Amino acid sequence: MLHSALAMLLAVQQQAAAPAAPPSARLVITPATRTVVTGDSLQLRAQLVDANGAPVEGAKIRFAAAGAPLEAHVDSLGTVHAGAVGTLPVAVVAMIPGQKPIVERITIRMLPGPAARLDLSVRPTKLLVGQRLRIDTRSYSSSGQVRDDRVTWQSSAPNVVQVNAAGLLVARAAGRATLTVKAGDATQRLDVEVVDADVASVELTPSQTQARTGDVVRFTTVVKNRAGQEIAGLTPTFLFAPGRGEIGPDGAFVAYDPGTYQVTASFGARTADAVVTVSPRDVRRVSKVVGRVPRSEFFTGEVWIHPNGNVAYLTTVLGGDRIYAVDISNPSKPTVVDSLKLNARTINDVMTTPDGNYAVITREGAADRKNGIVIADTRDPLHPKMLTDFTDGVTAGVHSAFIYKDPKHGQHVYLTNDGTGEVNIVNIDDPAKPRMVAKWAPPASGAGRTLHDIDVQDGLLYGSWWNDGLVILDVGNGIRGGTPTKPVMVSQIKYDLNALYERVEKEGGPGFIRGTHTAWRHKNYVFVGDEVFGNEAMNKLGSGQLSRAYGRLHVVDVSDITKPKIVAWWEPEYGGVHNVWVAGDTLYLGAYNAGFHAFDVSGELRGDLGAQGRKLAEVYTADGQGKLANQPMTWGVVVNKKDGLAYVNDLNNGLWIVRMEPKQPVVP
Repeated sequence: MLHSALAMLLAVQQQAAAPAAPPSARLVITPATRTVVTGDSLQLRAQLVDANGAPVEGAKIRFAAAGAPLEAHVDSLGTVHAGAVGTLPVAVVAMIPGQKPIVERITIRMLPGPAARLDLSVRPTKLLVGQRLRIDTRSYSSSGQVRDDRVTWQSSAPNVVQVNAAGLLVARAAGRATLTVKAGDATQRLDVEVVDADVASVELTPSQTQARTGDVVRFTTVVKNRAGQEIAGLTPTFLFAPGRGEIGPDGAFVAYDPGTYQVTASFGARTADAVVTVSPRDVRRVSKVVGRVPRSEFFTGEVWIHPNGNVAYLTTVLGGDRIYAVDISNPSKPTVVDSLKLNARTINDVMTTPDGNYAVITREGAADRKNGIVIADTRDPLHPKMLTDFTDGVTAGVHSAFIYKDPKHGQHVYLTNDGTGEVNIVNIDDPAKPRMVAKWAPPASGAGRTLHDIDVQDGLLYGSWWNDGLVILDVGNGIRGGTPTKPVMVSQIKYDLNALYERVEKEGGPGFIRGTHTAWRHKNYVFVGDEVFGNEAMNKLGSGQLSRAYGRLHVVDVSDITKPKIVAWWEPEYGGVHNVWVAGDTLYLGAYNAGFHAFDVSGELRGDLGAQGRKLAEVYTADGQGKLANQPMTWGVVVNKKDGLAYVNDLNNGLWIVRMEPKQPVVP
């Protein structure tokens, strides 16, 4: 699709010196209302007419995406296939032989399908007379797209439980009521009992009374009647003051600022309070740049450390056709020793097999359009040699790859297919003879489907599927009976990309770049990063100019792998989130314009990680020796197990080797 759009725009440019079309000629484009529900299609039509409304003879009309078509496709005849919620800019071009073309830009809005389910923030079953409780509601389409529906509430017994349009429940009298909430055809019902108990005491107990900022303190409540019996099943309303932080309906509290917090649990007229004293997290550490590998010939892509810990591989992008082998045995004097040149214009990713004998290298932009992957022999780590390539079904390009060796199912490389948006699974038990064994894509996705990155741990694949969010597959874990030859979906989580990055569209116009970009499983969490660029910023990035990124880090709780949920986040003030790495209790990430960052992710995670004082270190990765001098565009980090150093790859500035110094004791 990108190739066809570029070809048409090139034709337009070639005619730029031609005589102008009749000054009164104009394009008439239908339909006038340009919206389409995701999963459906819309037929655009256009005609070039003169001042009298008569068709201009010889005019040929063509349509093309005017931005990156990651949410939808449009063909040259104007058929739009909508794959995800968003906005598709379309260029409509009227070409007249020997004259300048007439171009008009329109936008197509892709809307979510009808409401199919509702999620409630809390599902109370029992309330006390006089109690008030608010329930937040969110509606979703059948394919998991967030909707902005008007929600209606109704109570079967308003004299028992009254509810208003905002979901505020008021328990009026003892009895039972069924509450019904609707959004479109989606309906949820709650059976609520109201009890008129003679309450004697309410107790509120924190899991700890002393905590640091960012620590999660869990509060439990016990309500007893005059007879000393517990009234079980009640749902309190939690409040806290003063300071910044958050507390959920489950009683999980996290403070952002040091201080003394009073937490209140309310059951109508009866309440209870508890106090927690919060001290600073105090985890900040000094960072030192140990070594540098500036790159000025090509823009730098990804970095990977050979298992021997003495060699780093550095890829090249945006016109890059080689991968460098860097001697890092002395991190203070890293040296480029050799390189491997490939038929590509972007070598985005590289990863070695666990034994270090072979590496998989991805290709995009090959001159013969046969992209796919290259398998290199790295038994002499500083001098990689091409062993073979693999292009079966992936000639459109491979952006990212992940090698995973399973003791039961063998060694496979999991590829992102640029052309289909699928994950392609290739067996490399014999690296010289790779063979495709499976393909998989989200069943509800179609046009605009994009898979950007892959992480495989313990037989579970964590796929960053752009508009389809985070998708978890069983590829050998056994939870769903999946194998590398038969992947089975375990769960999926989407979030409202348009709402999150509304300001980016306001700054750069509709059709901007945003989607689930990367994921990393660590303990009970998956760290997910979004890639976000405005239209102008993306064009500048692609042409090697200074560009501005956006994007958020989401922390997804997968303690119940079948029901992932976002519990925490971080978003830089200026910059975004590209790739992440976790070692021990430290999260490392490349934050584009914001440089290199590291966070303490010990313990339970809730809320805004940046506001809690969890940041350990940061380095502004910019100097005068890079491809784009003095402008950081940090892509990611790999931590070397041998020396514990962070190897930071920066698009504009090459490789940075960073040490986070141990925390120094305070000397009075």
